[in-house]
Amino acid sequence: MKPGFWMLIQWLLNAVALMVTAQLVDGISITGFVPALAAALVLGLINLFLKPVLLILTLPASILTLGLFTLILNALLFWAGTGLVAGVVVEDFWSAFWGALVYSILTWIVSLALSPRGTDTIVIKIQRRD
Repeated sequence: MKPGFWMLIQWLLNAVALMVTAQLVDGISITGFVPALAAALVLGLINLFLKPVLLILTLPASILTLGLFTLILNALLFWAGTGLVAGVVVEDFWSAFWGALVYSILTWIVSLALSPRGTDTIVIKIQRRD
C-alpha cells in the first residue's frame, strides 16, 4: 500500500491513543474524536518541527539532569500542543507530564505495529576469529 495511506492510519491511531490517554490520566479531557484528530496532528507537527530544535537548545540541561529534562520538555510541548486545540483540556503540568508519557508509549506501540517487518530490528552478529 502507499505511504500516504499508512500515514493516515497512523494519524487516526494516534488520535485513538490520545483518547485512551485521556481515559487513563486524570486531568485530561477530550470532547470527541475530531478534537483528538486535531490534537494528534498538532502534536505530530510539534514533534516534527519544534521538538528537535528545543532538544538541541536544552542539551546542557539534559546533560546536567542525565536526560530527565527531556521528560519536562516533552510534558511542556504536550501541554502547549493540546492547549492549541479547542475541545482538548489538560488541567495542569502533572497531567501533561503523565499524559505525555502515556501518549508517547502508546504512539510508540502504534509505530511499531505499523512499521514494515524487519525495519526496526537490530541484528548483532558475533563471529569468533580463529
